[in-house]
Amino acid sequence: MKESAKKGFEFYQMLQCDDGHWAGDYGGPMFLMPGLIIVLYITKSSLSLSNSRKDAMITYLQNHQQIDGGWATHIEGASTMFGTVLSYVSLRLLGESPTVGYMREARSFIMLYGGVLYAPSWAKFWLAVLGVYDWKGINSVPAEMWMLPRWFPFHPGRMWCHSRMVYLPMCYLYGKRYSADISKDPLLQQLRIELYTQGTNYDHINWDKYRQTCADIDVYSALNPVMKVAQDLLSYYEYILPYLPPLSYIREVGLQFAIQYIKTEDIQTNYIDIGPVNKSLNMLSVWVASGQDSLSSSFLNHLIRVDDYLWVAEDGMKMQGYCGSQCWDTCFAIQALVEAELCTEFPTVVNKVYNFLARTQIQDDERERERWFRQVSKGGWPFSTAAHGWPISDCTAEGLKSVLYLHSLSLSLSDTTPMIPLSSRISSLSLSHAVDVILSLHNTDGGWATYENNRGYGWYELLNPSEVFGDIMIDYSYVECSSACVQALVGYQQSGSEYRADEITYAIAQGINFIKSIQREDGSWYGSWGVCFTYGTWFGVVGLITAGVSREEECIRRAINWLLETQRENGGWGESYVACVDKYYSEEGTGTHLGDRGSGIVQTSWALLTILSVQDNLGQSVTGCTRERSAAYRAAIYLRSKQLPSGDWPQEGITGVFNRSCGITYTAYRNVFPIWALGKYAKIYGESD
Repeated sequence: MKESAKKGFEFYQMLQCDDGHWAGDYGGPMFLMPGLIIVLYITKSSLSLSNSRKDAMITYLQNHQQIDGGWATHIEGASTMFGTVLSYVSLRLLGESPTVGYMREARSFIMLYGGVLYAPSWAKFWLAVLGVYDWKGINSVPAEMWMLPRWFPFHPGRMWCHSRMVYLPMCYLYGKRYSADISKDPLLQQLRIELYTQGTNYDHINWDKYRQTCADIDVYSALNPVMKVAQDLLSYYEYILPYLPPLSYIREVGLQFAIQYIKTEDIQTNYIDIGPVNKSLNMLSVWVASGQDSLSSSFLNHLIRVDDYLWVAEDGMKMQGYCGSQCWDTCFAIQALVEAELCTEFPTVVNKVYNFLARTQIQDDERERERWFRQVSKGGWPFSTAAHGWPISDCTAEGLKSVLYLHSLSLSLSDTTPMIPLSSRISSLSLSHAVDVILSLHNTDGGWATYENNRGYGWYELLNPSEVFGDIMIDYSYVECSSACVQALVGYQQSGSEYRADEITYAIAQGINFIKSIQREDGSWYGSWGVCFTYGTWFGVVGLITAGVSREEECIRRAINWLLETQRENGGWGESYVACVDKYYSEEGTGTHLGDRGSGIVQTSWALLTILSVQDNLGQSVTGCTRERSAAYRAAIYLRSKQLPSGDWPQEGITGVFNRSCGITYTAYRNVFPIWALGKYAKIYGESD
């Protein structure tokens, strides 16, 4: 098994970039690139797209059209109006004719579900910006909400940062009622006809009637009646606003705050922004604020960072769900190498990774961070790069774990010289700053959320305005984030540091309680950021074991029993993104079109790593159960059998997810986790099997 792990890493090392990180495809969502294309078209910056780039974007969209003519919200889902409307519009803006066969099929799909009057709210918003949908059909996004006192129970600054940073530029563009000028644009004039059902007169549409309409195929989180009433009241508010100067003044103050906040986010993230949706919206907002000046410095700074989000793969050019997963993937890769005991065979790789992690750690807090609703940044690690600048709890934890792992390495068994020289190490002060970040993100429920503490309340979800995503209003505590933070704090304690020792001990204890509290009745944990229960269970078990929970405790035994019961006949485990949507482990595994007879390489690796975490150094469970060893052996054989002659493993289905319903790709996972699992198996059991 170790030879398979080594062969896997011999291949994977060839993909390491010069600066030490691994790059990978982080695409999948189909609603990201359309926003960018719309903004580039409106601002006439589409001229900066070469013909080859346009062709690559068209190729990507063509490759992911489904047999019913539509597109999904993400590449493995069923067709939705969200994906179809935005993809169709994008293709038209890129120059495709509506009379081409595949475009006729797409339009037929849109008409089948009532035209764009039944698209979800985010799609309607982009259409309004483009000038092919009226703002009267858009629910209010009042900028004056930012003027509420911060103690107010519902304040946008209390929302989950990804939602907050999307609705921030939305409120600015809504308040300005910006729409592209279609008077001299025949294409946009034509879209006002193409996107609506036959016989619809655009000028006579009762727009208010369609503020809350959404095709059933798109609805994942239906508008709550409370939100519907709120939106209706705000619709009346928008009607009377122009007639009440005091309210109009407050709106203008709110808009000024919003654009200042947008520009601050741009500067803090070097014009990358927290994610692709607000990247495009921010870019359009600063263009509008500059008087539609495409040569303004703020807009040009945005343009030069567009490439951070673009990725070219076999299926074409896409916009990724972030500016990459560089730090995240690299942390897992180096931990896999350490646990497989292969570092001494790849010293150059190790040093490049270490230098990358040193450069990627965030060195300073954001200026006026409290004014702009930011938490401590100094010492954290991001998901992608330091330029992005948003630290995340589990990314900081995995970064800290990786550094501590590397500090423990020697050049070889016979040479105890540290692999990372003492003179080149990240300082103990910098590591303590990482601990500060982790402790600052500890929630009162004992767990850890993603970017920030939970600032809001569960009832915020009653006001979720998005029909297509669930649980987006506040930052929840997750098993993945909580486990990673617990593991990092334990590792930090074991490194010998006494820094904030009592607080760390308390946080670990609370983290253990939280992880136990959210275990499912069947023994598994739900994975919120990976597909799905095998992912969550890996984090749950490893976090508890690392923190000293006995392998004999009921929570551990239940988790292992669940894995043993769900192992497939071929030795693997498998799930599809549907498990995340339904919150249910399906006996179909990956399904018939992905994986091998329901088993997936990545899920099998997670399950094997979980089982191995409860083995001692002699390769036995504490109970001496041979069933666990047999399951581990079958899983290892399965992973080895799927390895390609090159050392690579085949790309299978999507293994990432966000907001409960949207799948996302992590191509690095197909390499990192089989290497990790096979290497750890060999470390425990040797090659006797």
